[in-house]
Parts: sequence; structure tokens; C-alpha cells
Amino acid sequence: MKLLLFGKGGQVGWELQRSLAPLGELVALDFDSTEFHADFARPEQLAETVRSVRPDVIVNAAAHTAVDKAESEPEFARTLNATSPGVVAEAAAEVGALMVHYSTDYVFDGSGHAPWHEDDATGPLSVYGRTKLEGEQLVARHCPRHLIFRTSWVYAARGGNFAKTMLRLAKERERLTVIDDQHGAPTGAELLADVTAHAIRDTLRDEAKVGLYHLVAGGETTWHGYARFVLEQAAAAGVELKASPEAVDPVPTSAFPTPATRPHNSRLDTAKLEATFGLRLPQWQAGVSRMLRETV
Repeated sequence: MKLLLFGKGGQVGWELQRSLAPLGELVALDFDSTEFHADFARPEQLAETVRSVRPDVIVNAAAHTAVDKAESEPEFARTLNATSPGVVAEAAAEVGALMVHYSTDYVFDGSGHAPWHEDDATGPLSVYGRTKLEGEQLVARHCPRHLIFRTSWVYAARGGNFAKTMLRLAKERERLTVIDDQHGAPTGAELLADVTAHAIRDTLRDEAKVGLYHLVAGGETTWHGYARFVLEQAAAAGVELKASPEAVDPVPTSAFPTPATRPHNSRLDTAKLEATFGLRLPQWQAGVSRMLRETV
């Protein structure tokens, strides 16, 4: 089996290189790859790459993820998040490939308190959310053999993330202020990659499993709860901090105005994914603890 991965240099793409390699021959590309065109800013070149590689599976981890920056460059965000995935999806259908694509909780309006289901009405609040929604719609329309995974609050041990920022600030300051009215589940790139590989294997055996799924770690918290957990773990590991977990003060979203509106409710219901693929997703604390052990 041949697999084509776009966006290998991102947090999820990096983990996907590990999880997809055992499945077959992996061609992993990024925007600056030279052997094949893989720059999502140039959608006209992507179909040629798919036709040249002729993969059995395409996994797209490329995206415009700078949520606030997208507000000032909507056309560029649309190219990366919608137009280019649509082009890849058309080419995937042409060569008969299964396409895997990632989306986000930002396709919803963040209202209410219940976890979002796959068939709930969408209502994105930002350019990022609108372009990601258009992207998943184009993928579904052009490539019937697809797996689309909506996720949220993604982190990885590699590169920067919220936990590392909290640790840095807690070493510099005696008190921190963190938002406590946005709810979701921190989800590791490692978990996304492992579930993706499992779902690809299952779907190739049973084509009825194609479709849209929510994929996040179990449980829920707020950014404030997340920060406190990180500092508790660091303190238990003997890391010297100026700010204790008790010195993290909760504040509303309005205390930190941003160009893009953030959803207050980022909870995603994963029952469909777990039932279809026979999985039990771990609680978010497990992945964060593992990541901290690797980085602290």
C-alpha cells in the first residue's frame, strides 16, 4: 500500500510520519518539498502530485492554523483550508484513493454546554472556522471515500504549546491569569496520529466506515483547569516554579480580546468514532502527563 502525506512538518504531520510508516510505503511531503509539489498555497500543482504518486491513501495534515492571523488574510486562509483540500479530494477520487482530512470544533458557534455531534448545525464565528468548514464540505463532495476528523485544542511535545507557555510563565511570574469560560479537551497529536492509522486500516477493510467523525481526548476542562493541571504535574516532578497551581487566577474570555472570536463550547462527542472503530479514547490528562514527562 502507498500513502501520501501532506503537511509532514506540522505537529500532527510529524506524528503521522511515525504512525503511518508501518502501513506501507509512505511519501511524506511539506510545502517546501522538492521532489513533488506540496505547497497548499499553490493548489493548481497539487493534483499533479497526486497523479504522479498514485497513492492508495492520502492524509492531509496541511492547514492554515493561525486563527487570529486568518482574520486579516481570509483569501490565503481559504486557499490553504478549503480550495487546496478540494483540489486534492478531486484528484484522490480520480486515482481511487481514500482521503483523510482534519477539521475543527471552530465549525460550530460554541453555544450551549452539550458536546457537539457530527450532524449538529454548524455556525463558525471566525475566518478560520468558515474556511475549515468549507474545506470539509469540499472534501466530502469531491471524494466519497473520505475520513474527516474534527478535533480541538491540539498539542504536541514537539514545538510550542499551551502547557510549555504556562510552565515558562510560572517560572517568571508569581501569579497567572487564564481563561475559564472556554470548555474543551486538550488532544495530543500523538493520539490523533494513532487513531488515524487505526481508522485507515479499518476503513480499507470496510468501506462503510467512511465519513465524518469527532476525535478528541476524553473528558473536558477549561484553559484555567488545564493550566492548573500542568503546574500541579510540574510541581510534583520537582520543577521550581514561582507561581503555584493555586496562583492561577480565572478570568473570562473578554479579558483577552483577540481578532478571531473563540467558541466557548468546544466539547465534541466521540461516541460515533468509538463505536465505529472499537476504541475507548483516553482521558485528556493521560496525554498531557505523558507530554510533560517528555518535555519537563
